[in-house]
Amino acid sequence: MVLPASDDLSLGTWRRDPGTVVRRAVSAPPGDPASPAIVAESEVPGVATDWLPHAHPMHELVWVRGGTLTTRIGNRIHTVPPGFGLWLPAGVVHGGRLTAAAELHDAFFAPDRTPVTFDGPTSITMTPLLESLLLRLARTDLDAAARARTEAVVFDVLAPSDRQFALELPGDPRIDPIAEALLADPSDDRGLQEWAAHLGVSDRTITRAFREATGLSFAQWRQALRIHEALALLSAGAEVGAVSERLGYAQPSTFIAAFRRVMNVTPGLLTSRA
Repeated sequence: MVLPASDDLSLGTWRRDPGTVVRRAVSAPPGDPASPAIVAESEVPGVATDWLPHAHPMHELVWVRGGTLTTRIGNRIHTVPPGFGLWLPAGVVHGGRLTAAAELHDAFFAPDRTPVTFDGPTSITMTPLLESLLLRLARTDLDAAARARTEAVVFDVLAPSDRQFALELPGDPRIDPIAEALLADPSDDRGLQEWAAHLGVSDRTITRAFREATGLSFAQWRQALRIHEALALLSAGAEVGAVSERLGYAQPSTFIAAFRRVMNVTPGLLTSRA
């Protein structure tokens, strides 16, 4: 697989593949009392796709197969790798970026008929049972009783993942140039002293700013960013060695160890869910 070129970057976005199609919001169902409590659908855009920032009046659960979705919500980037979904509460403004070959699946939930609640955007484990139930709800031949039974089981098995794939962006003008540079080139290996000299501040200022803004040290934040990008590249079909080199690791074994520290699984195990 050819890795995407660095193109069209801004703070809070990953690199955009050449030929990316930019689309407006996915249309949500009306959510009136006569409509189902859960409306599921899917599509295969066939090209890398960006959705402009938007919100829905219904809760949304989105998941993918054969690729990765990333979304910017406030000062956080959420990555949706295979085997996981992202719950977006009604009214949350979000955009999305889908890799070229991915299948996009989503389900909309009527808030007044959804007994499950989450405090904010939440990573969901897409178990085979949950995915099968939602795919069943995408059918148009279910009668009302069958649909109601299926929806009830969805509500029963819907649960947050123990891994939340979210990266906090600094949002601090003192260190935003560092975040911008690393989003543009995750392999950038400049250390604290080099960045301090470049920005005209002390390395202690950078360290304190990263801790205050993200809860992580500079080194931890850079590693987390690299792993988030690795999720997208691996899920799109890139080999571990190519991703390791792209992200600036000296050896694949070093990358695999870093990936395991952040995600608690090896790259191969996680992407085998695709």
